[in-house]
Amino acid sequence: MRTSWAVCCHLLVVLHNIDILNKNLFAQTPVEIGKVVQLINNPLNNFAWGWPTVILIALTGIVMMVGLSFMPLLRIPYGLKILLKQPSGSNEKGDISPFEALMTSLSATIGTGNIAGVAAAIAVGGPGAIFWMWLIAIFGIATKYAEGVLAVHYREIDSLGNYVGGPMYYIKNGLGSRWAWLGALFAFFGMFAGFGIGNGVQCFEVSSALALAGIPRLFTGFILGILVFSVIIGGVKRIAKAASAIVPSMALLYVLACLMILLSNFSEVPAAFGIIFSNAFTGKAAAGGTVAQVVLMGFKRGIFSNEAGLGSAPIAHASAKTNDPVRQGIIAMLGTFIDTILICTMTALVIITTGAYQTGESGADLSIAAFNTAIPGSGWIVLVGLVVFAFTTVLGWSFYGERCTEYLFGIKAILPFRFTWVAVVVIGSVAGDRGIVWAIADTLNGLMALPNLIALLLLSGTVFRFSKNYRF
Repeated sequence: MRTSWAVCCHLLVVLHNIDILNKNLFAQTPVEIGKVVQLINNPLNNFAWGWPTVILIALTGIVMMVGLSFMPLLRIPYGLKILLKQPSGSNEKGDISPFEALMTSLSATIGTGNIAGVAAAIAVGGPGAIFWMWLIAIFGIATKYAEGVLAVHYREIDSLGNYVGGPMYYIKNGLGSRWAWLGALFAFFGMFAGFGIGNGVQCFEVSSALALAGIPRLFTGFILGILVFSVIIGGVKRIAKAASAIVPSMALLYVLACLMILLSNFSEVPAAFGIIFSNAFTGKAAAGGTVAQVVLMGFKRGIFSNEAGLGSAPIAHASAKTNDPVRQGIIAMLGTFIDTILICTMTALVIITTGAYQTGESGADLSIAAFNTAIPGSGWIVLVGLVVFAFTTVLGWSFYGERCTEYLFGIKAILPFRFTWVAVVVIGSVAGDRGIVWAIADTLNGLMALPNLIALLLLSGTVFRFSKNYRF
């Protein structure tokens, strides 16, 4: 009852703001329109990303990790082993290999969050925000494991013969028809969240970075649109093949570039870790000057980066060729480890060891400045990484959004969704404001996560039972 009342109050505030500004909306300048968007989004963001949501995400990870006796952390080496040695049995059911499923999910998670998101976390929350990114990621490994298990166990085959799954399906098939509304709610938020976190934010950061090199935003948008369309028109199999070819090589190249800078500035690395740990509990260097601001920013940017708890990754893992939910869950959890513990940490250490975080820059601009500070002219590595990571993220999230759209409207909505997706790629590249774009993406993330987190907690017993019976 309290939740319903809170939702009503927030909606009333939004409607009130719309009513005040509606008559003059179309007469406003872009700056004024941005203020309108902020007035509408802020109350929704405060609801979607207030402390109750953050606590629920952390609680879900803790429940899963403790309930599994910390197995996800202990079995990371095992996960890497089975990832590299896939079963060759012809009776495995699915559309793409387990490795391709992981690469598809990583294509959606390794994006601007690893470069611009980490930089934004440090710019607003200070270096201490990285500690909280690590913490939420550690428990997020268990959350991602549970999502993978449930995705495979409760998946279906659609009328096109494709394996489909994710939170909407494990809510419907795991919790029963009385919870069908919750699955539909996830699909609704997931469909729109994709246009924010997986499309608008990615394309805006790319066009912003390339604009520094003199490349027009509209040109960037058109090229991205053409490339994205050429891949997503082929469905999940083409997306998976593109992700499997691009993601491993680009991730390795980016990590090696970061290591090269860290080795050239190795004496500052211990101090960087010291700053992260000390600032995590003091609020020092945070824009708000409080520990709460540091924690919240670290959690939000961490979740934005690895997506553990959002419910997006299980949509990809549901398509994997496997008959073993636990096996795919173990592979799924590697995504959080690779994304946050490995790649985000590399970005953070480069920014902190170079002292670039004190320049006042934010987003991708801060990451580029950090590279250029260490090795003059090396900012192009960040630029290339940003473009490639963002491109693969747009591909991965197009698949997520498509599956959510199909769940709500059927297969007839797939083609219109793909055309709309490409149009937003172009629009997102030329329009927007960094603060507004990220704020809207945050809001959509939070709204999307809530149904999934509720389902994970209610179905935790199923995850524990499957895991207990698995022979490692």
